[in-house]
Amino acid sequence: MIPSNRKYFAAWVPGSFYGRLFPKESIHVVHSSASLNWISKVPKEITDRTSAAWNKGRIHCTNAPKEVVDAYKTQYQKDMETFLHARAQELVGNGLMALQIAGAHDLTSDSDMYSGKNFELLGTCLVDMANEGKVNEEKVDSFNLPILFSPIKDLMKILESSEDFSIEKLETIGTNTLSNPVDVHKYVSLHRAALEGLIENHFGDEIIDELFDRYTKKVMEFRDIMDIQKLQLVGLFVLLRCKSQHE
Repeated sequence: MIPSNRKYFAAWVPGSFYGRLFPKESIHVVHSSASLNWISKVPKEITDRTSAAWNKGRIHCTNAPKEVVDAYKTQYQKDMETFLHARAQELVGNGLMALQIAGAHDLTSDSDMYSGKNFELLGTCLVDMANEGKVNEEKVDSFNLPILFSPIKDLMKILESSEDFSIEKLETIGTNTLSNPVDVHKYVSLHRAALEGLIENHFGDEIIDELFDRYTKKVMEFRDIMDIQKLQLVGLFVLLRCKSQHE
């Protein structure tokens, strides 16, 4: 679909991809991989003590009440719609956008392994530290990860309802193509690299080493959490074509 006899130039710019980054109609091809699980912000109602969606004692929507999950889903939908519209403004008419997004299976088994289990386990470490007086409990209750593995059916509804793009190609990517971390310490290091900045910004850097030491011990107890095939995740590849700016 992309002519091979032309020159292409790559560009990177700072800023949130949930908004405009490039001039109007200046891009021919957009690619995003493993980024769209990050929502733009934590839904405000899940840190509001007066809200039914208050997410006390958890740092993620995994195994949370329906109100918390719905708040995450609503924010995710808003962000995805904003993302699609922003990219449509930047792409030329008929420009292409390839997305790779990790999502959750629509049908899950009764297994105790599920997407977000890793965040739930990390959250229990913070709760343990709060119970021991090493972390302020209110700080824990006000901390939530801005990450969501959307059910594929919900993600598909967003893509199919877009007025800016048509779907050219769509396929799921099984997790059997992904390799698992070699050992516990590498697995924990991956999580620390991804999440340390958020945690440090909220709690300060004093707790970081102990928190991830505790997380390491818990992962050793639940080694199945490192098995990507057991976490009921699925990858989605979609190729979108930007509709003509004049349609």
